[in-house]
Amino acid sequence: MMFGPLNYTDNLRDTASGSFRNDERNGLNGDDLSEMGPIDYILVEWPGRQPNGEAVPHLVDLVDRGLIRILDLTFITKGEDGSVAGLELADLGGEVAELAIFEGAASGLLSDDDVNEAAGALEPGTSAALLVYENTWAAPFASAVRRSGGQLVASGRIPVQAVLAALDAAEANS
Repeated sequence: MMFGPLNYTDNLRDTASGSFRNDERNGLNGDDLSEMGPIDYILVEWPGRQPNGEAVPHLVDLVDRGLIRILDLTFITKGEDGSVAGLELADLGGEVAELAIFEGAASGLLSDDDVNEAAGALEPGTSAALLVYENTWAAPFASAVRRSGGQLVASGRIPVQAVLAALDAAEANS
């Protein structure tokens, strides 16, 4: 995904109120960037408008334990005709109260082009959450690598379904 310039608001969870707050920044300086952990994104798809809030406590737990920092969270829908639209939390229905904690989690890193590119991966008639987050748990390691002159040259994820299929295949061949 292509992201816009790094001139964004930092999204931090206000532990007193339990909600996220946006702290305006004029951009990141080199010191901020050198201390950041790896940044990842995930796109999670549901049929129709299915997000029910079940995953929300787990996401909040990751933030509360300092394992991740949410930079952007946006909800999108892809109509049966292929049309793409953003979803407001109130549009999701169901367990809106559990999702309300993420209201305003938008750093500005995601552009409209990014959202449209993500929507291209969706099946018609689905909704999705697009989450951009910093792996704060890895920041000390990532910073040490950068200070020592190292750089990340490859990264990837292996879907659970692929791991299960590979284990099944290995078992069948033994």
